[in-house]
Amino acid sequence: MSQLHEPAPGVLYLVGTPIGNLGDLSPRARQVLAGVDRIACEDTRRSGLLLHQLGLRGPAREPGHGQQPGQAGPRRPKLLSFHQHNQASRIPELLAALDAGEAVAVISDAGLPGISDPGEALVAAARQAGLQVICVPGPSAVTTALVSSGLPCGRFCFEGFLPAKASQRRARLQELATEERTLVLFEAPHRLLELLEDLLAVLGDRPLRVARELTKRHEQQVGPTVSAALEHFRRVPPLGECTLVLGGAPPAQPPAWDGEALRAELERLVAGGLSSRDAARQLAEHSGHSRRALYALLHHSNQPDTP
Repeated sequence: MSQLHEPAPGVLYLVGTPIGNLGDLSPRARQVLAGVDRIACEDTRRSGLLLHQLGLRGPAREPGHGQQPGQAGPRRPKLLSFHQHNQASRIPELLAALDAGEAVAVISDAGLPGISDPGEALVAAARQAGLQVICVPGPSAVTTALVSSGLPCGRFCFEGFLPAKASQRRARLQELATEERTLVLFEAPHRLLELLEDLLAVLGDRPLRVARELTKRHEQQVGPTVSAALEHFRRVPPLGECTLVLGGAPPAQPPAWDGEALRAELERLVAGGLSSRDAARQLAEHSGHSRRALYALLHHSNQPDTP
């Protein structure tokens, strides 16, 4: 679709909005937001202020300012709230508007919608209904914090907000203990210290950057480790939502190879009725060694004690 013809009727637009610096709104995003029939947002007051600051929404002009009496004022998109508490009723309403030929935009309070907000459910419903969905890319706290952290970016895992309840949060962290990819998390300021304490207790003192006020004048990234960030925020209470970029688990060490003990275990399994192939497969599952190396160990008396 040509950008010149956007926004198009019957299309759902996911529009990335600034995460701090208003200058980050793209010309294409401005064009789409100015031209759609409806804008679904998390908070109509906050988004209304954002659109006003961007020059996309304001009071209708009165006659006498280049406008004849009776002449309609500038067309303004309808703002409606769309959040986790009303998405069940809003999604059918938005789908009906799209089906009727309206152009609809979805924005979050900041960043790219659909990440940790109801936009995900709306996109799934629109796709299922056969409606067109177009993303107008823009700022994202996830990638902004990641690429500026100095931690590996080639492979990463986004976990969003962890459970607020301490026991559930620690259980989730335990599940992530062996994840070798860089982890990206969101956290509210009033729970940041608890999260940092749990990270240190469950995952250890890993490399970490806590990013806040991204793209703003007082942008800050606190690190370089979990313990250093914890010490900092115990002295300086955090303000504003934080994005954490955490180093992944160190690569798992290969299991030690003890040829004599492994051969003895293979022979015991075979004596118990397993075939050589099944014995090698079963021991491979429990020991972490290659099935092929174990099979060779069992069948070659001159096999060395290393795979």
